[in-house]
Order: sequence, then C-alpha cells, then structure tokens
Amino acid sequence: MHRPSVRLGRAVLGLALLLAPTLAVAQEFPSRPIKLIVPFPAGGPNDIIARTVGQRMQELLGQPVLIDNRGGAGGVLGTDAVAKAEPDGYTIGVTSAGALAISASLQEKIPYDPLKDLKAITLVAKVPEILAVAPDVKASNVAELVALAKAKPGSISFASSGPGSMPHLAGELFKITAGVDIVHIPYRGAAPAVTDILASQVHMVFLDVPVLLPHIRAGKLKAVAIGSPMRATSLPDVPTTAEAGFPQIEAENWYGMVAPAATPPAVVAKLHKAAVEAMQSPEVKEKLAAQGAVLVGDTPEAFAAYIASEIEKWRKVVVAAGVKPSN
Repeated sequence: MHRPSVRLGRAVLGLALLLAPTLAVAQEFPSRPIKLIVPFPAGGPNDIIARTVGQRMQELLGQPVLIDNRGGAGGVLGTDAVAKAEPDGYTIGVTSAGALAISASLQEKIPYDPLKDLKAITLVAKVPEILAVAPDVKASNVAELVALAKAKPGSISFASSGPGSMPHLAGELFKITAGVDIVHIPYRGAAPAVTDILASQVHMVFLDVPVLLPHIRAGKLKAVAIGSPMRATSLPDVPTTAEAGFPQIEAENWYGMVAPAATPPAVVAKLHKAAVEAMQSPEVKEKLAAQGAVLVGDTPEAFAAYIASEIEKWRKVVVAAGVKPSN
C-alpha cells in the first residue's frame, strides 16, 4: 500500500541529490577570483567601463575581478571566449554592441549565437559616438568634412575599432548618408585607432566619447559632431549629427555584461546584483558620467530583449547601407 509513497520519496530524494551540487555552488559563489573578459585592448572604452565597474564588483563580492583583454575581430574573439567558457560564473565578459548585435550581419559567420550561447546579465552603459578628425584635416564641422570628402573621392580614410564594431557601422552610415567615398581602416580596438589618428595616419573616426574626450580637450583632435539624440554633457558645444543636418547618422555604442548560457540562475543573480550595486556607487557614476557614459543596470530579461531588438535594428541598417559581410 505504501509503495507509491516510497517511490515518490525516492524520486524526491534523487532530485534533491542531483540539485545539491548546483545549489551548493550557487551558495558558495564566489569562492575564488572571477575572470572578466574585455574583448578589446586596454585603454579603450570597453576596457575603461569594465575596469571601473569590475573594481567595485570585487569589493562587493569579496573576490578579485581580474581583467583579461582579448582583442580582435571587433570584439568577436573575446566574446566567443566567454561563450565557450565553463558556465560556473567565474568567467564573464563586458562586451559591445558590435560583438553582440552588429557582427552577425557584418561578418559571414560568427562562432557563437548571441541569444543562445550567452546569458545576458545586465546592460551596463550606453555611450554616444563622437565624430572627430585629425588635427591637419581642414574641416571643423560636418558640412566642411562632407565637402572635403566630395572634393577628393577616396582620399579620406576613417578608422574603426574593428570590422563589425559600432565605429565601423557609424562610418559606413556617414558614407552612405552623406554620399561620399571614404575608405575604412579597421584596427584591433579603439586605442590603436586613436594612436594613428593623432599621428594623422587616418583622417576621421567615430568613437566613444570616453576614449576621445581627453584628446579633444587637449586640442589634439577636432570634435565635429555627436551621434546621439542629445548633446553630451561633457562636450556641450559639440552639435549632434541631427543638428548638423544628418539625423540618420545616429550611433550610440553600448556595453553589456554576459556569461556562458548555462551559467546557473542563482549565480547570474549574484553577478547581476553586484554589477547593479557597483553601477549605483557614486564613485563609479562620477567617473563614467564624466566621460560620457550613461549607466543603465537593467534586468537580465530586459537586456536579453534589448540585444534581440538591436540585432534586428542593425541588420536593417547594414542592408540599407549596402555593407557586405566579410569572411
């Protein structure tokens, strides 16, 4: 008479035994250092944002958060390393719109599916792109830059932080919208791109405000326009692309925290809590706001939905711009 109850009890016990290791891991997490992969070289905007938030996260989690810079392929290589890491919460990443939403349309094949192989933790920050030119370029506004490019087709080059990055797509949008013939020069991250534009090896660039701001303030680069709906508080005198007559050229980069897809929900919750609390820190807010970053800190579900919407948005832009996927 009691056999069904015995079988049920054994089943419950078996399930409990199966779940016990996962629950124990979640309760203990983190018990050792966490690797935070940044898919771009040190010194760029992705790196600045990840280091600032990661520093505060390690104080909240009680374990070191170690930055691992893995640049290449517009953020794809480092993001792929996150996707293929052990799903235990000890390898996570802060990666870009390029790697999560744009590269799928601009590259023939990327080695991961942003929606299936990665677990969204939170959208960390949005940063407007700023259009800047090298010091010897004889243009101080968008109209002058367009006129210069039209006068010398194929002679103006624009740098980007890599194929498939937001700076690449912003430059392509400029090219198509303004009807100019300019040449794309890709780099392995923002930092080397800035090095060459400072040396006038390339003529113009769309890049995140944080990495260009010091050089603009020092007079080493000329700010032409901000690619966001509103002017940047850090550069209030620089007009938006809409104010300059090109409302179609709107480009805001964004950076989000992700983990391997199979990371346990309880571990994701701990990482999310620490990341959001870190972004609420006055020191973090002050440091990143001063450089033009707008902190977000949404839920994993909201960030996942945002990634999906951005994939569709930029796919349409890529088609409209006529950009061909690369191998």
